[in-house]
Amino acid sequence: MIQVRGLTKEYGTRSRLRGAGVVRAVDDLTFDVQPGKVTGFLGPNGAGKSTTMRMVLGLDRPTAGSALVTGRRFAELAEPLRVAGALLDAAAVHPGRNGRDHLRVAARTHGIPLRRVDDVIDQVGLGPAARRRVRGYSLGMRQRLGIATALIGDPAVLLFDEPMNGLDLDGVRWVRRLVRELADEGRTVLLSSHLMSEMEQTADHLVIIGRGRLIADASMQEVMRREDAQRQVRVRTPAPGELAGALKRRRLQVHPTDDGDLLVEGATAETVGDVALALGVAVHRLTEEHSSLEQVYLDLTGDTVQYRVARAPEPAELVRR
Repeated sequence: MIQVRGLTKEYGTRSRLRGAGVVRAVDDLTFDVQPGKVTGFLGPNGAGKSTTMRMVLGLDRPTAGSALVTGRRFAELAEPLRVAGALLDAAAVHPGRNGRDHLRVAARTHGIPLRRVDDVIDQVGLGPAARRRVRGYSLGMRQRLGIATALIGDPAVLLFDEPMNGLDLDGVRWVRRLVRELADEGRTVLLSSHLMSEMEQTADHLVIIGRGRLIADASMQEVMRREDAQRQVRVRTPAPGELAGALKRRRLQVHPTDDGDLLVEGATAETVGDVALALGVAVHRLTEEHSSLEQVYLDLTGDTVQYRVARAPEPAELVRR
């Protein structure tokens, strides 16, 4: 289990003039990462995700608050790789070593049997590349080596920061299966990623932050239910005008689509079906559509994005100019 309590991290120096020069990267964060679940750690660039993970692992010292791994500070663990494994930066490997030697060093410094080196090489699919020098690795191969290093101590707690970067489709699917299997074994898994479609398929719980502050700490189902007001029903009928008129009389928003369907906002499939039945109108398609995690995430974090690209002018605006 990971326990974060009032975690705060400031960079820079304070002056007597309103704290000039201080940047608060993490601001009074409190949350738990439970065993047996994949907890997705989400937030825009600069939100403080990596800084939080670094403080959990003792790589950065908190300005205030605490982060405990299995009830203790990471620095207090006698054999940390046996308790918690992490992939924070796939490039943080000596380029002159080969992958196997990198893993052997990690094993020897933590009293881990060397047979685990071959086990994790097979587990991550590194294969013959493990005997090549890391400087010749692609980003995807470095990610696999980083995951192997995190797994070598067979730890109960795992932290992965963007582990899918640089992986091909097969590699992304492999990471998805791996983190699910680790959680199903009862391990604690904290996973940071910007791939919302993958997170939606993988995570059980979500911790969302923005500008260093907590935005949401809830199950995937609870987070998705926050957007029920944006629920839509897609219906196809040979009498779209008649059905649309009846739905609008019920004060429902109805929008025709390019392919001839109707999108009805804020309704259920039962409501639309009952209206069609009362009219005696045939229905060829009737489905409920909910917002994706990507849309939910954008709605929740929209006010906390620090780096925005200026909107490109529309063609009509260019003509007016």
